Amino acid sequence: MKQFLLLIFILSAYCSYAGGVRGVVRNEKGEPLPYSTIYVKETGSGTTTNDQAYYEINLDPGNYQLIFQFVGYASLTKEVIVEEGFVDLDVKLESQVIMLRDIEVRAGKEDPAYTIMRKAIAKSKFHTQQIDKYTAKVYMKGTGKLKDYPFLMKGQIKKAGIDPDRVFITESVSEVEYIRPNTYNEKVISIYTTGDNRNTMPNPYINGSFYEPELAKCVSPLSPKAFSYYKFRYEGTYQDQGVEVSKIRVIPRSKGDNVFRGVINIVEDYWSIYSLNLHVTKFGVDFHIKQVYKPIEEGVWLPVTHKFHVEGKVLGFEFEGDYLATVNNYEVQVNPDLDMQIEVIDEKVEEELAEKLQEQVQDEDEKEIQEILTSGKEVTRKQLKKVLKAYEKDELRESDNADILTNRTFEIDSNAYSHDSLYWAKIRPVPLNKGEKRGYDILDSLNQVREREENGDTLRNTKRKGVHFQDLVLGNRYDLGDKAYLKIRSPFLGFNYNTVEGFNLDYKLTYSKTFNKKSWLSVSPLLRYAFARKKLSGTLRTHYGFGDNDSRNNLILTAGRYVNQFNRDNPIHPYINTFMSLFAERNYMKIYEQDFVNLAYEKNWNEEVRLKLNSELSRRRQLHNNTDFTIFDWSGKYFTSNTPVSLELANTSFPENNALLLGGEIEYKPFIKYAIYNDKKIAINDSSPIFAVSYKKGISSVFNSEVDYDLLEVSYKDQYKLGIRGLLDVYLKAGIFLNSKKMYFTDYKHFLGGRTPFTTLDPVGSFRLLDYYAYSTNDQYFAGNANYQFRQLLVTRIPIVRLSGVRENFFVNYLANDVSSNYTELGYGINYIFRVFRLELVTAFKEGKYEDWGVRVGIASNLGSIF
Repeated sequence: MKQFLLLIFILSAYCSYAGGVRGVVRNEKGEPLPYSTIYVKETGSGTTTNDQAYYEINLDPGNYQLIFQFVGYASLTKEVIVEEGFVDLDVKLESQVIMLRDIEVRAGKEDPAYTIMRKAIAKSKFHTQQIDKYTAKVYMKGTGKLKDYPFLMKGQIKKAGIDPDRVFITESVSEVEYIRPNTYNEKVISIYTTGDNRNTMPNPYINGSFYEPELAKCVSPLSPKAFSYYKFRYEGTYQDQGVEVSKIRVIPRSKGDNVFRGVINIVEDYWSIYSLNLHVTKFGVDFHIKQVYKPIEEGVWLPVTHKFHVEGKVLGFEFEGDYLATVNNYEVQVNPDLDMQIEVIDEKVEEELAEKLQEQVQDEDEKEIQEILTSGKEVTRKQLKKVLKAYEKDELRESDNADILTNRTFEIDSNAYSHDSLYWAKIRPVPLNKGEKRGYDILDSLNQVREREENGDTLRNTKRKGVHFQDLVLGNRYDLGDKAYLKIRSPFLGFNYNTVEGFNLDYKLTYSKTFNKKSWLSVSPLLRYAFARKKLSGTLRTHYGFGDNDSRNNLILTAGRYVNQFNRDNPIHPYINTFMSLFAERNYMKIYEQDFVNLAYEKNWNEEVRLKLNSELSRRRQLHNNTDFTIFDWSGKYFTSNTPVSLELANTSFPENNALLLGGEIEYKPFIKYAIYNDKKIAINDSSPIFAVSYKKGISSVFNSEVDYDLLEVSYKDQYKLGIRGLLDVYLKAGIFLNSKKMYFTDYKHFLGGRTPFTTLDPVGSFRLLDYYAYSTNDQYFAGNANYQFRQLLVTRIPIVRLSGVRENFFVNYLANDVSSNYTELGYGINYIFRVFRLELVTAFKEGKYEDWGVRVGIASNLGSIF
């Protein structure tokens, strides 16, 4: 009874002090306007209505001005006095009265949208440099819902406790800080979620800006190259909150991924964003973005609300989600060098004035142009671009972190999960809808069940202890304290077939232990049983890592008996070889056995330079076919000997021999860029070309080694963006055997060929039709691969195909050595089928004459570069 009375007292006290403003926002027809923006002028805070157009703002007693906004409607300012309790304030917004400028638009005349956008684009770099620092508090809410899923996944979906009608929701409040040019710090101070209360990560605040040339690898309408991607249409100008705003329709020149469509509103004279309502499609998933900006300082417009809606279908899973962020308590430090008003002149429209301004500074340097800027005079777009570029270059020159593109910290306060529902009811700026409330109700019931299970209070406790038989068969991972774990890989993942071993089974365990932040140890025993040979083999791999993250050292010792492909780069995946052998009677994979000890050392001096050293002592022996079993026995005998066929070496069989091999490689990325996350430096892929030099030596007469050769190889790999549509990948490799006195076929240089219709190899650096060993060599060689990805070519001219994310490729592969006869492959491919696959048609030539053709299916190229 005492506890009950205390609860009543707390609730009554809370209710007596709770107050603010609440209501519904509608249009003149009485229709609700969901996600309308409400800005409280006195507190500098922004919020939105929910999906039912209802809002509720907690405010202390006092007088307030509330500004209501919705894209396409005139903003409305309401004054309200808050005392005790809530003030009910329903609002009706009128459609925006848009006036066309007094501009004559006729055939041959340019749409006035273009001069507006030219000025806004010219000013975009100014806006990114305008603020030295800001801090703010951000409320974020992310919701998601699984709408449909494949029928075959129904059991697993239910087992995971996922209800298609259930809304998953996460709320958080963060303190954010931005420091020019690229530092973002975020501290999450409270979290409320329908996931595991301690393990669900909150949504981070999205700091991407439409003033940047790209946003999530999509071309911004304010990018310097926007006119190559977009057409713009002027739809009128309106007065709102004391400024003049122009409404511009953004129209992609070619519909497809990575281009926006919709409306962007530009503040005249400031040429900043007032609001935007844009869509973009990435791989068939549609993103709808709404942002509303406010003048936080004179001439400084920053977003106060973000609304993202995403929906799509991936591999049969249909989903939708929403991300909402409201920003308040802005504190801004303006860059004193750019604390000015600038009147931008468009050379294409105001020709005489632009020519006059250009004459004034045509012999001046950037410093004097800067003086003109600070004086507040007019400048042309070209002058503004020139001085901002020089300004940015000077800052980069003085900076010690010119190669850092972003520096972000993300921290969760230790008390973030401890706040109760009363706390959230008070601070939540956007009321929950019915679906979100139901999601939280389900969370509460699930958490209660989970707590009872953990405390052993239920009739059925599903937690198991120890290793069970099904884990030995299906695999599992066991945490052994905070810094160690044991992982059992399912033997089914290592179950394969080849004509040498028949069916074979790999069974692998991994024990890993972290000693501290700078060192860890991993031990992995592996057993392999070959049923046709009735032979057990295996290896033991020990990996010790030590050093800082950006200068990591890896020492790897592996020993045992195992089988290898003649090409140690493994051109044929065991799964594909299993399928081809059992169903097509083709045994392309050729293997041999070795007893070996291998010691490798890898050192990252930094992300620019990487060193690899390798030494191996082995006893190698040839293997022969032991079975011709196949599920489909085709007419004729298609299985071949386990001895590869080579044009250079008449007989590739070899006697049992010893080999001592030493090798090293230096990899250099001279222009690598980085992102820093929580003080961890992370290299950005494809930000630099990769140069590599490797050397391999076969040493004779040491430990009875019977090989004597020297191989030197150099390589170059890079990716280029060409024009507005193209992505070119290039991989060049050349090598020479400086000495080949004593070699076996296992020591020859082999190339990544392809004879199966399926491939798992990197499409840049591999061949599609090349025989695996016919062109192997112990002389000099050159291999080149070029893969050009088109945004629009043949089938991608169809909008629905392009919008699904499909791309087309044209590629050339070339091999030159003493036996290859200038082997060349020309191919056409369709990329990102169902988002992850590629289909290719390839033709091969020798000395320019037709040789062969084929169809290949593989994993999409450039898959990592699209996100």
